[in-house]
This record gives sequence, C-alpha cells and structure tokens, in this order.
Amino acid sequence: MDNHSTGPIETGAHMDYAEHERTYEKFLTISKWTTMHLVVLMIAMAAGFFGGAGFFGGLIIFIVLNAAGFYLLR
Repeated sequence: MDNHSTGPIETGAHMDYAEHERTYEKFLTISKWTTMHLVVLMIAMAAGFFGGAGFFGGLIIFIVLNAAGFYLLR
C-alpha cells in the first residue's frame, strides 16, 4: 500500500515506446479484422435466415463479403 518513490513519476522506470507502438498497432489490426469478420457474419446470417437465401446463399455471401473486406482493408 505504501509507495516509497523518491522522485516524480516522470523519472521512474524507462518506457519502451517502440514496443508500446508495435503492441498498439497489432491491437488495432486485430480489432479491425475481427470487426470486419463479425459484420460480414451478421450480414450473411441475416441474408440466410431472414432474406430467404438459405444456408448456401448465406455462405456465398459470407465468402464474397470476406474477400471484398480483405481487399479493402489490407
């Protein structure tokens, strides 16, 4: 509970800013791709269940939209 720091926080441990930036970029990349896949999945499920496309129609929509999303987000 007791903090025994003798100076301001700015003079504490050295921060590895390059590693922080790489980690943040990886986090953003994973978030971007995960969001794209989930949105495509929801659209394909809506088309398959409610739009009358059926399983194979939803699967085709899923594959086509994933390919388009991959092309646009890379």
